[in-house]
Amino acid sequence: MVEVMKLKEILLLAGVLALDMLTKFWVQSTMTLGQSIPVIRGFFNITYAQNTGAAWSLLEGKMMFFYIITAVAVVGFSWYLWKTDKKETWTRLATVLVIGGALGNLIDRVAFHYVRDFLDFIIFGYDFPIFNVADIYVPVTFIVLVLLIFF
Repeated sequence: MVEVMKLKEILLLAGVLALDMLTKFWVQSTMTLGQSIPVIRGFFNITYAQNTGAAWSLLEGKMMFFYIITAVAVVGFSWYLWKTDKKETWTRLATVLVIGGALGNLIDRVAFHYVRDFLDFIIFGYDFPIFNVADIYVPVTFIVLVLLIFF
């Protein structure tokens, strides 16, 4: 995979993972579980949570399922990256983001048997599930790919 990926993509993947791991480490080492720090009152808090499932704690405790799904996703997206023309910069960028996000949460699941979450938004009165930096990459990738399809 290394010879297939451009140096920029390798550096981006390393940066994506580093940002995810450093933010999770910072939250875990400076906050207690359940502690919440208001950033923008009534809209955004830093709240330390440990999630053994997916969003909304779906499939809570099903670690083997998440190991398998994540491994399949990383292999599948790596294959897709390998097959994608090097000129398709935005597609390759989006694919690297997905791989980085998946690996970031996989590392947590393997190391801790939960994912460290901390980004806590309340949108129009709805307390959105707490998530982390790695979780941001999937919707960003989706938006990039949709824009590529239409433009």
